[in-house]
Amino acid sequence: MLGLVRAGSPRRRARWAAGAAALAALLTPTAALGDDPGSLRSEAEQLRAENEGLAARSQEVLLELYSLETRLSRAGKRLAELELRQAEVQQAEEAARRQLELARADVAEAERRLATRLQTLYVEGDVDPLAVLLGAESLDDALTALDGLGRFAADDGVIVTDVRASRRALQGSLQRLAERRSQLRGLVAEAATTRSALADAHGERSAYLADLRGQQALNGGRIARLAEQAAAAEARSAQLAAAPAPPTAPAPAPTPTPQGGSRLTVSSTGYCLRGTTATGIPTGWGVVAVDPAVIPLGTKMFVPGYGDGVAADTGAAVRGAMIDVWFPSCAQALEWGRRTVTITLY
Repeated sequence: MLGLVRAGSPRRRARWAAGAAALAALLTPTAALGDDPGSLRSEAEQLRAENEGLAARSQEVLLELYSLETRLSRAGKRLAELELRQAEVQQAEEAARRQLELARADVAEAERRLATRLQTLYVEGDVDPLAVLLGAESLDDALTALDGLGRFAADDGVIVTDVRASRRALQGSLQRLAERRSQLRGLVAEAATTRSALADAHGERSAYLADLRGQQALNGGRIARLAEQAAAAEARSAQLAAAPAPPTAPAPAPTPTPQGGSRLTVSSTGYCLRGTTATGIPTGWGVVAVDPAVIPLGTKMFVPGYGDGVAADTGAAVRGAMIDVWFPSCAQALEWGRRTVTITLY
């Protein structure tokens, strides 16, 4: 799975403890730093670096959520299909059981009629074949009467045979339906377990993402306070006419190409449309539009020059070995343009 941490586990408690410690630090005055602008800005830089790491981790967790939401949607659809098939088999089984009851009644009725015919033909004296011959006015009348006596019994015998065959066929159908129902019951239970596990994983990662963003917000508030303190210290000391702008945080190191996975060379285009993707999630950094016939939705990937992404969208123009990578601004998408890249699928 995703190496998830359950609520209430030691790691989860440690994470909440770290968050509480950060909140306490945010609310505690920095007495040791005094009015030294350099120390204040140094602490602010450390917090910015920490926020960069939190932002990278948040992006990674967000991509995991995209993949989980796609898999969760597929699991829900499969469970619904299996439950529908299970209901259809149950209805067919009930119908076959009613038909079997009718067939049993038909067999009993046909056997009763055959017994009555035989009793009439072979027990009662007024239908004795010799009596029929002697009582006939002509030879044709005698032959017709004898033929009719035998045909009644033969017809009833055929009816009994046919009804018994129908009953055996219905019994076989019921057995096959029962086996299919048992098989579907197992598949439904398995699909429900899979969906439940994916839902738990999605909830866990969502909570973790909220924790990361909350920590970023706390750090952002602390950075703002440090900047205000540094500016006030500089104004009081009259060392600078105006507080300099905080130095720009160093650019993050490029993400290394992941080991393993399969490589695929594709034509890549940048896009900046906002809204909801084909999988139902909002657009965001790391969303990649693909042709599902080539790259299945939910597949995680690494795009050189862009970073980690997940196949979470489709497009009318995305066909074959093509992908579209999302950017928050159209200027960035235009800068990316169209280029051929070798991506890693994993």
